[in-house]
Amino acid sequence: MSASVPPRPHIFTLAWPLLVELVLAVAIGVAGTSLAAHISDAAGAAFAIANQISVTLFLLFRIVGSGIGVVITQSLGGGHRERANRVALAAVGASTWIGALTALLALAGAVPLLKLLQTPADVLPLAAPFLMALAPALLFDAWNASMAAVMRAHLRTRDTLLVLVAMHSSHVLLAVPLMQGWGPLPELGLPGFALALALSRALGLALHLLLWRRHLGIVTAAPDWWRLPRRELAEVLHIGVPAAAENIAWRLSFMASMAAAGTLGAHALATHAYVQQIGSMVIVFSLATGFAVEIMVGHMVGAGELGEAHRLVRSALARGLVISGVVSAAVALAGHWLLGLFTSDPAIIREGYVLLWLGVLVELGRTYNLVVINALRAAGDVRYPVMAGAASMVLVLAGGSWVLGIHFGFGLAGLYIAFAADEWIRGLTMWRRWSMHAWVPHAKAARRKLRPRAER
Repeated sequence: MSASVPPRPHIFTLAWPLLVELVLAVAIGVAGTSLAAHISDAAGAAFAIANQISVTLFLLFRIVGSGIGVVITQSLGGGHRERANRVALAAVGASTWIGALTALLALAGAVPLLKLLQTPADVLPLAAPFLMALAPALLFDAWNASMAAVMRAHLRTRDTLLVLVAMHSSHVLLAVPLMQGWGPLPELGLPGFALALALSRALGLALHLLLWRRHLGIVTAAPDWWRLPRRELAEVLHIGVPAAAENIAWRLSFMASMAAAGTLGAHALATHAYVQQIGSMVIVFSLATGFAVEIMVGHMVGAGELGEAHRLVRSALARGLVISGVVSAAVALAGHWLLGLFTSDPAIIREGYVLLWLGVLVELGRTYNLVVINALRAAGDVRYPVMAGAASMVLVLAGGSWVLGIHFGFGLAGLYIAFAADEWIRGLTMWRRWSMHAWVPHAKAARRKLRPRAER
């Protein structure tokens, strides 16, 4: 029997804790890049490229991560709490296996992966041990990500924010003495950042387990940490596999552009790293909106409120475009000062300033993708974004980066022109899909799946 469904919060109530979470995560990345850059520009480049590989490896988790929130929000929207709890426990076991796989790849494949990305010779000796040291944190991150996704699906975004504050605060407090040395602690450099990361993620896991028990009434038994229940995971994978394919395709295409940047030398790679970190301060606004939209649309689809879902997406997209445009322009205006936080090299600052202005075009196009693709996913329309976007990712993002950046000699500016073109092509394609209501049959099918199970 279905439980009563509590009233839904306004999208801003969900979005602002997500925004703060993302800002904190970006701040940690910026702080890590800054700490590495103060060692040397080569260390700053090593931090950036190893971190990009760890993020790419973590995309394996998207196979289940993308489906967890959608299945749970649809279940809760339809009033089926027990179904949602079964999916949550299934996610824990799946996270163990995928987290262990990503950790193993980081340990065993560090040098080959770095060489595949054309890592400069003076950067490789710093990047390889750092990437290997990140391996334990990848396992903890898999558990934390799945547990946080479940909390958000239950509309408890403030609780996940508190966990993130505790994790990131402990990370910073540990990273500085471990990287730079303090008292009896030796100076570990980049591996010290990774060790602090693993310890802070262990704290996050403990807090998530406590919150699951206290607020959701979900208690994990020992078998839940490795069990892979077929029925629940099949529902998750139906959403997660296509969504992960879209994310993996983008990340691999982006890594191909990173390889193009690597061929330009350590100087260009450092410039790219600093601009990416600054640009990440802009993307958080669209990300927070997109995540909040996914949660709300999932609940609305489960409740059969498709008209409200359509109006929500239109309104959120309009606001997201205004905010991302204003914020990215403000960041570009402050570009000289922001780049000066990372380096005193005038050539890096000059080139990075141009890239930040090109980044305004990138972020406007990216807003379409983050808001609309998340809405399509929450409605169950997950295959179209992969099929429609793959060609642009490969030809425009990856291929365009090499053609414009290397072949025609535009350097990093060529890469950013390719970034912008790809985001706009995919973003407008996804918006056409949403505005034509092509997602509605998928939403209705997801709604129908809830009914037979409730009657068994």
